[in-house]
Amino acid sequence: MMDRPSPTQSRSDRTRAALLAAGLDLLADRPIDAIAIDELVTKAGVAKGSFFNHFGDKPGFARALSGRVRAALEARVAAANAGLQDPVQRLVGGMREAVCFALEDRKPAQIMLREIEAITADGHPLNAGIEADIQGLIAAGLARPEVNENGVRYWIALCQIAMTMVVAQNFSAAQAAQHLQGLAVLGLAGLGVPEDQARLAAAWAAQGLRA
Repeated sequence: MMDRPSPTQSRSDRTRAALLAAGLDLLADRPIDAIAIDELVTKAGVAKGSFFNHFGDKPGFARALSGRVRAALEARVAAANAGLQDPVQRLVGGMREAVCFALEDRKPAQIMLREIEAITADGHPLNAGIEADIQGLIAAGLARPEVNENGVRYWIALCQIAMTMVVAQNFSAAQAAQHLQGLAVLGLAGLGVPEDQARLAAAWAAQGLRA
């Protein structure tokens, strides 16, 4: 999932990629506060000064790695939702891809979940897709009034819960599909989507995960 250093990259880009790859291995098991910079640069095979040139400090490194993982997830969601116009299907399709991501790439998912607060702020570029789908839901008359202010955070939080359960409980694909379906019904109904429509969309998303 995460790009590794390539001979075709510049030296600076190879150094950054090596540090991020090392972080991917280390941060999946421990929070950033429990990892020494010396350990990180040793694993990456780069000079210690390179770390500070690229990231400044450990929290900045954790945010950069988490953002890289989230960007990969958003690209996956965009590909899965290509051609879909229904905002309800797009939202549950995105949640399904988040669950798939947690099933297939558990280490990156754990890292992203640890740093989720940094990428839920209003206007964050990685939230553009969810923001557009929430606005589509509002335009279609399927959302409660409160959704305009809090809908994006609400849906991101539900996706976080969906991924956390998959990773923490080591769900199988079948268990994850059942979990996704129930959470999607609750989430869509909470946004204001009629129950029948919410149940149909949730079942569609779960079926896509089981396939």
